[in-house]
Amino acid sequence: MDVTFPSSYEDSRARFIRDFELLRPQWADSRLESVPLKTDPALSIDYAWAEPRKKENLIVISTGLHGIEGYVGSVMLKIFMDEFAPRLNVENTGLLLVHAINPWGMKNIRRYNENNADLNRNFVWDENFDPKINPDYELLAPLLNPARPITNLFASDIAFLSRLIGRIVKLGILRIRQGMLSGQYRHPRGVQFGGQSTQESTQVMRGLFQRAFDEYEQVIHLDMHTGYGPRYQMSFVNSTREPASSQELTRRFNYPLIVAATPSDFYSVSGDITEYFYQLHDEKYPSKKLFATCFEFGTFGASLPMQIRSMRITILENRLFQHGARSDALRNALRKEYVELFFPAESKWRQKAMQDCRQAFEGVFSAYGILTTS
Repeated sequence: MDVTFPSSYEDSRARFIRDFELLRPQWADSRLESVPLKTDPALSIDYAWAEPRKKENLIVISTGLHGIEGYVGSVMLKIFMDEFAPRLNVENTGLLLVHAINPWGMKNIRRYNENNADLNRNFVWDENFDPKINPDYELLAPLLNPARPITNLFASDIAFLSRLIGRIVKLGILRIRQGMLSGQYRHPRGVQFGGQSTQESTQVMRGLFQRAFDEYEQVIHLDMHTGYGPRYQMSFVNSTREPASSQELTRRFNYPLIVAATPSDFYSVSGDITEYFYQLHDEKYPSKKLFATCFEFGTFGASLPMQIRSMRITILENRLFQHGARSDALRNALRKEYVELFFPAESKWRQKAMQDCRQAFEGVFSAYGILTTS
């Protein structure tokens, strides 16, 4: 079954609400709740609860933590609602479906939120942590955050490559990747900024996580993302706190690509939502059961040239947002490439992403024994 990819935040939100209304009668209790953003009440974090009579299992599916990635996440949420939710045992399995954790980013076609914060670097357990973590970012700051408008793309690319080569010679590509991607808390206008305080969306999700553990015995959380990994193969990216190995889960879920969020497999992240969910479990709800992961739909690809391409457009997009560009043509070209990094237009890519998502849903829910029909 083909699913239409939404063209706007508003279209995606309206479809989510409409689809949930069709599901509601199946459960003993259901409701849709919305939290308008304080900075822009026209945008909201919307989440739907569908609750069974016996609260044993809860499936949590969240989208749009990285704003722009919510367009693909919206499709995967619809696949779940159309094809998998009707197959659940509604007597003991509930739903918590979250549309657009970062509605501002989804609306404005950015990964970051209204405060330039990457929300997947904002779920910090110890809020008294040292903001000077990730010292390699400081060495990379001139490369990552040029503080001037973009006037000539060719000249900008030459400067980027020359600086990058110098940093590769000094640090190596793995330290550069880790230094850029793991999060930083000292450059509010820089890439991968984790925020200087707990963001509004983060507060909402923390409350939902606590409620999930308070009320259910077992929680399965699937968070939708795009960008990292092979172009035509979705990856599970698991928490370092997940006790089962990637190899064990590959067999259990009958899925070919499962990795952990470590520097060797993926990259480690400060303030990651999945890590936070596991730490909340370990610290406060150890008697409950949890499996949480990220579905990461690769876009450009995992090769070194494609990693560099991804780094380049990430830097350029933030520079464009912070400092502008000389012409509309330059601005439009950069935005088009940025969209491709998170929301590819190619039909083959979209079809494979949906296929992988269906396979992953089937594998996870079957492994946990919560599907009633095939």
